[in-house]
Amino acid sequence: MDRIRITGGNALRGIIPISGAKNAALPLMIASLLTSDTLTLENVPHLADVEGLMRILGNHGVDIAVNGRRERQENDYSRTIHFTCRTIADTTAPYELVSKMRASFWVIGPLLAREGRARVSLPGGCAIGTRPVDLFLEALTALGADIEIDGGYVNATAPKGGLLGARYRFPKVSVGATHVMMMAATLANGTTVIENAAREPEALDLANCLNAMGAKISGAGTKTITVEGVASLSGARHRVLPDRIETGTYAMAVAMTGGDVTLEGTDAALLETALDTLRQTGAEITATETGLRIVRTGDRIMPVDVVTEPFPGFPTDLQAQFMALMTRSSGVSHITETIFENRFMHVQELARLGARISLSGQMARVEGVSRLKGAPVMATDLRASVSLVIAGLAAEGETVVNRVYHLDRGFERLEEKLTRCGALVERVSE
Repeated sequence: MDRIRITGGNALRGIIPISGAKNAALPLMIASLLTSDTLTLENVPHLADVEGLMRILGNHGVDIAVNGRRERQENDYSRTIHFTCRTIADTTAPYELVSKMRASFWVIGPLLAREGRARVSLPGGCAIGTRPVDLFLEALTALGADIEIDGGYVNATAPKGGLLGARYRFPKVSVGATHVMMMAATLANGTTVIENAAREPEALDLANCLNAMGAKISGAGTKTITVEGVASLSGARHRVLPDRIETGTYAMAVAMTGGDVTLEGTDAALLETALDTLRQTGAEITATETGLRIVRTGDRIMPVDVVTEPFPGFPTDLQAQFMALMTRSSGVSHITETIFENRFMHVQELARLGARISLSGQMARVEGVSRLKGAPVMATDLRASVSLVIAGLAAEGETVVNRVYHLDRGFERLEEKLTRCGALVERVSE
């Protein structure tokens, strides 16, 4: 099993290219199930989750060509992948595939819309909370689907003649459930109105792609999305938006270590709240022609309180990274997690590096320390793993991060990008 070895103490200086967003690429890939034509996606990142989803889509009959060929391209950050699903080969998404990645459960929407039936295993994924599928199933039920859970599988059947447009209000904001309902509604009979919808940029990106395929979606990016069902969708070409979580992660790494880094190919509008928060810590952030420039020249990191919220609030996917930054602040900060009930598993690992963090329910009190000291640590989930890397970059001595397969799920060539900016980071294989 691979490990990441970090020798801390170096300021980051240089250029880091920002990859396409994992959280946008996955639903876009799944949308290929809605059409018999080819969906071409540009700027698709090299990630374990993307590779895993390609295997799942292949199981359903999707033919996949990477950069016009079937083999993986290793020398290019930006991949173009062509997805063609002439016919659905199988409407079952088996446990052995779905259990490895939660987002793969989302195939239930397109399968149900196009074929009228789907049998999908209940999902797995990171252990950061229960994250039930109730919202997904209630949304599909509102569209007329008959849902039955049996033997760990969700069996869904559409009415004869297809799904039916409906008005549905989510009891709580869910990005995944918004994706699924929006995709299913594109082929439903009539008009669907989704209230209390997720406003995340990834939901808007999916809507833009679906519209390019012939869907009729309006209001994406707001709390109310309207979908007028169409008889069929065609192929399209779409570019995956930049990864705002990767952007925020590297911005926090620069704030942690000091230095001057330009994040190329990203957009400040995707994470304004997080960037404003980062500015309060003392980082200087300016827009450039190619992306964002992050600079921190001062010795002090100012403490800032944070509450995670759905977009446009502070992202839960940046909570662990920001906590790592606050471990070196010049005071006390409070971080409140409102999205997931079990997303503080990185606290004990940060403590191994010398962090002073105490928990009270869903709030963490972080008392900044003057120094962190390298130690062996263990990644527990995707975002927690990169928080340990950020802490290790500023720690004295050597930090070894175990279970880096979590990192590979969501960060493309992390050690290479950091090394190019002066960090001492290497992957070690046992």
